[in-house]
Amino acid sequence: MPHPDLVRAAEEATAIAASWSQEEGPGGAIVIFDTEGPRAAMAGGYAVPEHRIPFSPETPSRWASISKQFCASAALLAGFDFGAPLGGLVPGLPEAIGAVPLGRALDMTGGVPDVMETLWLLGQHFTTGLPEGELLRFVQRLPGTAGPPGREMTYSNTGWRLVGSAFPARGQTYGDALRRLLLEPLGLPLVAFPADEGVLVPGLATPCWHDGTAWRRGRYGLHFSPSGGLVGSATDLARWGAALLAGRGAASGLLDALSAPRLFADESPSSYGLGLMRVALGRVGLVGHGGSLPGIKTHLLMAPALGCGVAVIANREDLDPLTLAMRVMAAMTGEALPRAASLPAGLYAEEGDEAWVELDGTTLCFMGATEPLLAAEEGVRTRPAYLEAALRMGSDGVIEGRIGGVPRRLRPVPADTPLDPGLIGTWRDACFGAMLEVTPDGMVRLPGSPLPDVSALRPLPNGRALADRRHGPWRQRPLLMLERGGTLRLLSHRSRVLRFHRA
Repeated sequence: MPHPDLVRAAEEATAIAASWSQEEGPGGAIVIFDTEGPRAAMAGGYAVPEHRIPFSPETPSRWASISKQFCASAALLAGFDFGAPLGGLVPGLPEAIGAVPLGRALDMTGGVPDVMETLWLLGQHFTTGLPEGELLRFVQRLPGTAGPPGREMTYSNTGWRLVGSAFPARGQTYGDALRRLLLEPLGLPLVAFPADEGVLVPGLATPCWHDGTAWRRGRYGLHFSPSGGLVGSATDLARWGAALLAGRGAASGLLDALSAPRLFADESPSSYGLGLMRVALGRVGLVGHGGSLPGIKTHLLMAPALGCGVAVIANREDLDPLTLAMRVMAAMTGEALPRAASLPAGLYAEEGDEAWVELDGTTLCFMGATEPLLAAEEGVRTRPAYLEAALRMGSDGVIEGRIGGVPRRLRPVPADTPLDPGLIGTWRDACFGAMLEVTPDGMVRLPGSPLPDVSALRPLPNGRALADRRHGPWRQRPLLMLERGGTLRLLSHRSRVLRFHRA
């Protein structure tokens, strides 16, 4: 096993941070750490570009989904039963969601639809301010799950939101429990849980995204649940990583518990654990997790066998924090970065099923979830950050393999595939009253407030069509799919439960 080269890692991190400073736009910070704590820190660019306030390793920022590992840790320390059904923790859930075991809801194999993605399908923009109580009531009205627990890994924040709702029954809020059980014992008093987007945090980095002409402020309006609500600096995040690696104090045993292999129902392993995923860099095994909010990108990546890691926080949408963290870890370990790979570009779909894939160079988009393609011993693979896939091209032009743990066979979609006339008409969702309309000229008016989004449809075989819309820096690719019995499904990777009937 290679010995960590902290000097080379610091040089790589310095080069990354310097590029942000040269652009004189938003930036970020990178902190290299070992079991004792931070060892080197670099920063560049501006935390608040409009006031030219420099980003530093001490700049507080939203951590986004890195917060999940803190939530899982607090739940473990509080004695939650990860085999218990969600319905026993949070009253009033729909039967199918209430039956999902807590562990399945957190390791992304529960099929629980993501709240934000479902709201977006229904036309509710993710910048809209929605408090915790309203979102819980929304979950209590969801019509079900994407399938039986354990079948597929589909990224969802909803289970983590429900854990937060379960803490008050134990006598305290999630935020209070987190401080008492984890943050204070580990000496992380500056890490905060401001669940409301409107709460003022002194010195908070401004989220930024570029519209092609100028930088714009990113915004996420929904209540920040334990899945993404923490705020802290890159230095604070490195101190947390050091405590995990060392198993120090309240963090004793947590690294193994959070990163332990989780199994699908067929007993095959998933790379996603409880707020940490596993990935290899040559001979070195890594564990970590990233985070993404509009204009915020973060990643914490650790090599447990070497006792070292890197924390990355940036307030700009136009970068991949895992790629940056892997660059630093490659410099630290001397291992080569994984090679990019590709499959023939085009649109592919399973016969009579919801699954579709679009390939563009070295990038895979599966039902709206996008990941870079990397070379594998046989075919290609993805990094298992948000979507785990291992694929190969068959001799008949069919893409085969596993995506999210499910075997898939995806055929090329002919460019001249016609729109199924059965899609044409006005449709209404029975649960929430949302409306959509498909017109004979191949357009769809998707649910939207106050006005619907209009999109051209890309027809797929067997009564399906793919729509496309953008809100700010994020893109959504809803699929319309006719079912036997005359219903129409509107779905994406993270939400597959909405069904419409003819109005």
